[in-house]
Amino acid sequence: MKAWLPFFNRGPMVAVIRLSGTIGAGSRAQLSDEALAPVIEKAFNKGKPKAVALVINSPGGSPVQSALIAARIRRLAEEKEIPVHAFVEDVAASGGYWLAVAADDIWVDTNSIVGSIGVISAGFGAHVLLSRQGVERRVYTAGKSKSMLDPFLPEKKEDVARLKTLLDEMHVSFSGHVKARRGDRLTEATDLFTGEFWLGSRAVELGLVDGVGHAVPKLKELYGDKVRFSTYGRKRSLFQRFGLSLAEDTLAAVEERAAFARFGL
Repeated sequence: MKAWLPFFNRGPMVAVIRLSGTIGAGSRAQLSDEALAPVIEKAFNKGKPKAVALVINSPGGSPVQSALIAARIRRLAEEKEIPVHAFVEDVAASGGYWLAVAADDIWVDTNSIVGSIGVISAGFGAHVLLSRQGVERRVYTAGKSKSMLDPFLPEKKEDVARLKTLLDEMHVSFSGHVKARRGDRLTEATDLFTGEFWLGSRAVELGLVDGVGHAVPKLKELYGDKVRFSTYGRKRSLFQRFGLSLAEDTLAAVEERAAFARFGL
């Protein structure tokens, strides 16, 4: 009843968005702009929040989806004039760190893993296996680069060179985003943009994050002990709720486990 009385002070409200998992548009289990758009929009618009907190636990993924999600957060933050705080749990690496720098400040645990500001492309080549089995790959194209990096054909030097050019361009974009958001808080360390990653305490020294702090106590410090929290996240499907994972989600889970394993998690 008290909540409905206009003179009753309920304290400021902070919207909390959980961003956990790999980033990409290939599976319902991944973080994507399409899946997160209604979540982020609701967090910024419902109940007039005093601030928005991002709770991040992501080893990264798609550069495009990372950029789209981060851009949506920044756009709403500026339109609504709402501060955004990021809190890193186990890891905010690669695309996960891209999301973190969308916030006005970043807080970590001393053992959080942060960084990996780089771009990676990985795959498999199966042409030798096919050859041993007597299978011939037949590909016909119009355009010399149309079959670029076909995993069932021998690798071509010119294809690899072209891919590295694309990766370098993405890396420049990623680095520029970090520099624009972190500004003079970054140190002059030469390994910031090499794909290296660090524990939270070292990330503070490098200027990649602002300090050690956990979500609830830090937000109470910033907005008072009466601060309220409204949590937003992706809704799980009926299959996921009852553990009836589809093949697509099973494969995504394996890939996600491998992504976290890169950081010893």
